[in-house]
Amino acid sequence: MKIKNIPFSPPDITDVEKKLVMEVLDSGWVTTGPKTKEFEDKIANYCDANNAVALASASACLELILKVYNICEGDEVITTPYTYTATSNVILHRGVKPTFVDVKKDSFLIDEQKLAMAITPKTKAIITVDIAGVPVDYDAIRSILKAKNREDIIFISDSAHSFGGIYKGKKVGAQADFNVFSFHAVKNLITAEGGAIAFNDNKFKGKEDLVKEFKITSLQGQSKDALAKMKAGAWKYDIITDGMKCNMTDINAAIGLGQLGRYEAMITRRKEIFAIYTKALSTKDWAIIPFTKDEIRETSYHLYTLRLKGFKEAQRDELIQKLADIGIATNVHFTPLPMFTLYKNLGYSINDYPNAYNQYANEITLPVYSTLKLEDAEYVVNNVIKCAEAIIAK
Repeated sequence: MKIKNIPFSPPDITDVEKKLVMEVLDSGWVTTGPKTKEFEDKIANYCDANNAVALASASACLELILKVYNICEGDEVITTPYTYTATSNVILHRGVKPTFVDVKKDSFLIDEQKLAMAITPKTKAIITVDIAGVPVDYDAIRSILKAKNREDIIFISDSAHSFGGIYKGKKVGAQADFNVFSFHAVKNLITAEGGAIAFNDNKFKGKEDLVKEFKITSLQGQSKDALAKMKAGAWKYDIITDGMKCNMTDINAAIGLGQLGRYEAMITRRKEIFAIYTKALSTKDWAIIPFTKDEIRETSYHLYTLRLKGFKEAQRDELIQKLADIGIATNVHFTPLPMFTLYKNLGYSINDYPNAYNQYANEITLPVYSTLKLEDAEYVVNNVIKCAEAIIAK
């Protein structure tokens, strides 16, 4: 059999994106400017949200929200240990030790009932995570906050994976107080590096103009952006707050605009790949097929998170290596945070999060990207089956 080289998640870049980037480079203005504003407007429109602010990363988006609402040492922020470290690092940066709540049994999503029990008088924010592009049950979270008379808690969704996902008939983007997207190079829609905050209420929690405050705080607290300062005679500005430096550039936004124009077709291809994998694996009693949709939710088809019934970590790792040996790159999403040195040193133990560990121990993520040929998807899944069954037979 001829070995193919199947990478895990290369970017889907076409002449559309290249043309838009060259227009920016030729314009004489490459940092935050009109293209970033256009991208923000189109993101908000796509998500059916009233507002969107584009920044340098999803991590910056999360941290900016916590900073603008002055969440700091002495406060509590609840999140899940089953996520990439960015979700948690931003909490640490604010001087807060995260409160981790385990995922539900046989799910990658936070356990709402355990979350309810974790809320204390010091809880200021909750950050849920849409793993693999699957939206959490946003209304269930809101119902918990209402039942506990804690609607003062800021509800943030780390929706890094779920741009294009659907919740109760609407695109993900305005269900939480803030939905935060990632446009990193391996996401469904990319800007090379980048992210966005989508939200409805521009006066949330008494703010005069939240969009303006986010933008000022993302530019070192400077009262004018660089484009405004460059106008003749407009050099004077003020520093209003101790801001961050995490604005999105017009170059990045141009890539995003090109991607956004093609996005529905890109999701359709991902959906086709999911279907190929699921059709082949659904006959295997050892294959635990990932969630795609139910009566209220549909994934963005970001990650195909296959789990292998009865597999231990060592067997899962052996499968990853067998596939690598024949040119197929796979991944694991995610190693629970308490398994990392940083979090062990902070006093966390994976023993306290058994559901998270069980999800991780036998999970393998198969390659899904919009330039993957359907015949190559067949090659991937056929070899997954062949290699997995060879391990099972040992």
